[in-house]
Amino acid sequence: MSGVDAFAAQLGDIPVQTEPALVKRKSRDFYWYSPVLKRQLDDRFGEIVVLPRDEADLIAIVEAARATGTSLTPRGGGTGNYGQAVPLEGGAIVDMTGLSHLLWVRDGIARVQAGMNMLELDRALRAQGWELRMYPSTKRTATIGGFLCGGSGGIGSVRWGGLATPGNVLAGRVVGAGDMPEAVEVRGPAVRSILHTYGTTGLMSEVEITVEPAVAWQDMAVAFPDFAQAAAFGRDIAMQAGVQKKLVSVMDEKLLPFFGSLRDKGPAGAALVLLMIAPSGVETTRELATAAGGVVFHEADTLEAENTPGQTPLYELTWNHTTLQVLKKDRGYTYLQSGYPPDGTLDKVAEIATLFGDEVMMHLEFMVMAGGISCAALPVVRFSDEARLNDIIAEHESRGVLIANPHVWTIEEGGMHRVASPDLAAEKRRYDPLGLMNPGKMLSAGLLS
Repeated sequence: MSGVDAFAAQLGDIPVQTEPALVKRKSRDFYWYSPVLKRQLDDRFGEIVVLPRDEADLIAIVEAARATGTSLTPRGGGTGNYGQAVPLEGGAIVDMTGLSHLLWVRDGIARVQAGMNMLELDRALRAQGWELRMYPSTKRTATIGGFLCGGSGGIGSVRWGGLATPGNVLAGRVVGAGDMPEAVEVRGPAVRSILHTYGTTGLMSEVEITVEPAVAWQDMAVAFPDFAQAAAFGRDIAMQAGVQKKLVSVMDEKLLPFFGSLRDKGPAGAALVLLMIAPSGVETTRELATAAGGVVFHEADTLEAENTPGQTPLYELTWNHTTLQVLKKDRGYTYLQSGYPPDGTLDKVAEIATLFGDEVMMHLEFMVMAGGISCAALPVVRFSDEARLNDIIAEHESRGVLIANPHVWTIEEGGMHRVASPDLAAEKRRYDPLGLMNPGKMLSAGLLS
């Protein structure tokens, strides 16, 4: 009996899928955004998909994995971009989407099973007068656990910062693969051991997050004659304390033709600022946009666009969806992820914008960083070869713009600091001493003795 057959034999009535085409599909995420990762990961697949229904199933799965030496790669909606859900060493894909219930919400806190779809979660919260503080542009398909384990920020970060900002994620319940597999509650600062760690420290069964009162958000698209004006307005509106907002995205003039829902509405050659604004701030935003030389050319109810077939809410043109909109029309592009300093942000943005001509399309996402307002950037890059991509990364970093490299699959290399962490290694030792959890994704595991 093969290892994976022995693993399956120990699962009892826990559902599994072994049909090769389905297993192959469940071994994929959006790693192909990167031509580098596409080359490296195209031939990596799991051997079986297992579908837990509850926390008891997760514990049984981990026990079977320990007994048979089977690696486990957790999967939510499969919307990650760095190969988080691609198994490097075969084994079992753990499809978490069966754990899909909102358990409770009160006093601005929600407890939810980790496999719940984020669109369904937001709808369930809204039925009780609340909404998600933050979600990715892949809200329709992402799961809350996948977002926490594989993401870092998104729509809402302009007000609340990133996922790792204290107060955004309060707790997680994790099934580790120690000598006696069990579910462990992780709270407070210890939550960092599960955020953006790709499931390498355990299988998350539940999460506890802060939520905010529901708002009838309004989409607004503003056109500017050039990118510098758009960036200046973006920063200004992001810093307006009296205007409640959930999204401030800035796109250079080369991106409008890729946005099917906007390109026939916006002025040709315009740079864009895409916004989600509370109804109380719409009038002020119009006034500020006009004063800054902009033209508001599109307004819509965000939820109506989200729930109407054929319509596109503006958030699906932002964050990682910007790159997707481009790739739908031209697979010759890829992207980077960068962080600009809070001081001198616009000067640094202008400096970078002059370096690469048509090779790079600028894309900024304003957000709270280090207690102030700065911006992350997800520039869309014309790909020629890996050497040139590394040159562009080096050009950014030599000018003080940090790059979180989306063309690598390890937690550390894809972060801002690229160093192995003894603290993370200690968490790995605690929760996964046999190295079964998404192996190969954590450099810090190499520090284990």
